Amino acid sequence: MSRAANLDNIAPDDAVPPASPPPHSLPPKKKKKVHAPSIPPEIPNPPLPPSHSANLRFRQKIYELIKGKTASPLSAFLARPKVFTFQAREDSEEIILVLRRHWFTNLHWIVTAILMSLAPAFLQYFPILDFFPANYQFIFILFWYIITFAIAFEHFLSWYFNVFIITEERVVDIDMYNLLYTKFSEAKLSMIQDVTATQGGVSQTVLNYGTVLIQTASEIPVIKIERIPNPHLVVQILQQMRAEEEQEALDGRLQ
Repeated sequence: MSRAANLDNIAPDDAVPPASPPPHSLPPKKKKKVHAPSIPPEIPNPPLPPSHSANLRFRQKIYELIKGKTASPLSAFLARPKVFTFQAREDSEEIILVLRRHWFTNLHWIVTAILMSLAPAFLQYFPILDFFPANYQFIFILFWYIITFAIAFEHFLSWYFNVFIITEERVVDIDMYNLLYTKFSEAKLSMIQDVTATQGGVSQTVLNYGTVLIQTASEIPVIKIERIPNPHLVVQILQQMRAEEEQEALDGRLQ
């Protein structure tokens, strides 16, 4: 049986020859798949709980109240000190405010120390030591200056270390009566029941210092801080700290 030349007439059992590639043609190149870098979906920051936001608002209000106040270690109104600390302070406990007596209360011993320092200069007008030998006169004058320095230094230490401290957890009252006797009192902010400020007299009104009285439910029922600067501002700060502490207590009950 003759085979047809036409493909349409190819018998089913005939082998079909492969198609020859066109001349001068190259095999097609395989395309490399380029994988785009996967970008993780943005996860929005979860909003703060209402209670946490409230605590931040209380603290921000406190910072605004003390904004612009001095941070000098020798200040009577020391806001958020960086180097000041006390013995019973916890590592993470932030100090909000350190208070000392107003500078005007130091005027009496400063003037006394100055007058005592100038007193030996008047001995030439009042020769009360002339009947002593010169060596004894020198010893007497040296001893006088030592006494003057000791009096002034003791008053300075008493002013510097008699402090009232407000932290984020409590209030601390440190009273230094002399170099050998110091009294330490504290109360949690949650134990504070009432805070009042009083000012009396011309000097306290003009120079803005006075007394802050804190009533507590702790072992020490009353903490009295006398002759501190900005007493009404101190009351506002304590009220904000109490509000923050009450909010934290409320959060604990809700949890």
